[in-house]
Amino acid sequence: MFSKLQLKLTTTCLTKCLKEYSTTPYSSSSTYNSMIRASIGKGSPLKALLDYKTLLLSGLFQPDYKTISSVLEACKMLNDLKTTLGTHSRIIKSGFESNPSLLASLVVIYIVCDHTYYGRQVYDQIPEWGFNIVSANVLIASYLRLGEFDEANWVFRKMYRRDVVSWNSMIMGCVRNARPKEAISLFRKMIKSGFEPDGFSFASVFTACSRIGAFSHGEWAHGLMVEKGVENNFILSSALIDMYSKCGNIRLAKDVFDSVCRDYVSVWNAMITGLAIHGLALDAMTFFSRMKDQNVLPDSITFVGLLTACSHCGLVEEGQQFFESMKKKYFIEPQLEHYGAMVDLLGRAGRVGEAYRMIKEMPMEPDIVIWRTLLSACRTQGMPNFGEFAVEEISHLESGDYILMSNMYSSARRWDNAENLREVMKKKGVRKNRGLSWIEMGGIIHQFKAGDQSHPESNAIYRVLDGLIKRIKLDGFVPAVELVLMDVSEEEKESNLNSHSEKLATAYGILRTTPGTEIKISKNLRTCYDCHSWMKMVSKVLNRVIIMRDRIRFHRFESGSCTCKDYW
Repeated sequence: MFSKLQLKLTTTCLTKCLKEYSTTPYSSSSTYNSMIRASIGKGSPLKALLDYKTLLLSGLFQPDYKTISSVLEACKMLNDLKTTLGTHSRIIKSGFESNPSLLASLVVIYIVCDHTYYGRQVYDQIPEWGFNIVSANVLIASYLRLGEFDEANWVFRKMYRRDVVSWNSMIMGCVRNARPKEAISLFRKMIKSGFEPDGFSFASVFTACSRIGAFSHGEWAHGLMVEKGVENNFILSSALIDMYSKCGNIRLAKDVFDSVCRDYVSVWNAMITGLAIHGLALDAMTFFSRMKDQNVLPDSITFVGLLTACSHCGLVEEGQQFFESMKKKYFIEPQLEHYGAMVDLLGRAGRVGEAYRMIKEMPMEPDIVIWRTLLSACRTQGMPNFGEFAVEEISHLESGDYILMSNMYSSARRWDNAENLREVMKKKGVRKNRGLSWIEMGGIIHQFKAGDQSHPESNAIYRVLDGLIKRIKLDGFVPAVELVLMDVSEEEKESNLNSHSEKLATAYGILRTTPGTEIKISKNLRTCYDCHSWMKMVSKVLNRVIIMRDRIRFHRFESGSCTCKDYW
């Protein structure tokens, strides 16, 4: 009789079966559980839930643990929040509220249904002895997706056990939340804890190293990847090329490129973009030609790299040709980032009017980044009138926008406008975004912010800095005090400029290296005019090469000049 009922349940209407067998002693939970499981196994979670609800309405069925477990699985497949809430209530009524497996399933479903808060409440109810690593990992991933890094970190630290997924989530979470130093530190802790990193682990740490120019850490991680025998797929190849490029070693980036499979466009894109930020536009174009020769089709990212390369080197005609060819030859419709690159290209070349017309004729609404690009070009070219047009389009000005406008007014000797802008900044409480600079010495990443005195060797750093300033002034260096938007004396303005983060990082590099050693630093923002001039003079008087990567590009200072040709 039992097998007969099971067969009927899988081939006929549930309601009909219930009528036929409702008086038999064989209509047990296990039979109905088998039916529900069979529906899920066949990829029919909706049928499973409909049958479950029909059984409940019949009054002949009392769900047990296995029933609820199957129902939750169906809810997860369907993102069915309503049934999940009802099932959660039944779990409590049935006395299963301490069952770790059911609670873990609830955590996952609530998060899948975009109710992370509910998921966290249930997660906190799971007893220590029943800890479920999957639900913890899902909760961490959800918090990170929502930008709640501190909450994700709390769950991670409280985990009784971790796996590679747990570590990978937090390492990438650090990267995405502008915590590259923490990402590198966490990767090292993962290794020390005995976990085997996978491709995702290495891709994340390479990205972290690229953000702050942590060359020795990146090189160590690369060596470890080879030692562990992790397959160097196109994702890792691209990440490695990007990392070495952004750490200032374009030669190693090329070595990686030459040693990997080049069938994927992302590998070519990484190389072309790396050359672009180093100001090597002709090399970038050569690689593009090689790419076409090897029948690898470019994508939209390829053209962002090419346009950036042209912009950094003032190759306007070449940039315009690439912009036209992406539409006509490759049928790639330009997006905001391509128009932004063209505005940057025209603006840097002094063709601000053309840049403004391009913005006005774009087929889509220009975003705030494009208007800020125009604003930056107006500052560089000393054209405050067009800058005012850009400001009118930026509804929420940030500190950098005010500073660009003030610098434009000061350069044009429109002192009243500059002063009025300072007053607006005071009233609105506008403050500059915090600039950070990093330098890697002996495998340790040292971080500096403007006016920083937290470093253990601060006294020595400031002594070196003071000595440098006195020396370059003898060679004619004049601080650009007009860049300081504060109502203070000239001496205070100069003091403010002298303690910018990149100057502190450079002074520390000089303090801790022998004469003639190349110094490499990274900065999260665009370097200011004063610091750029200062670096050129320091490279001249000390006969040193200083390489600095800011938000825009690489600058190589040598013998009093920069590879950007004061064009950044």
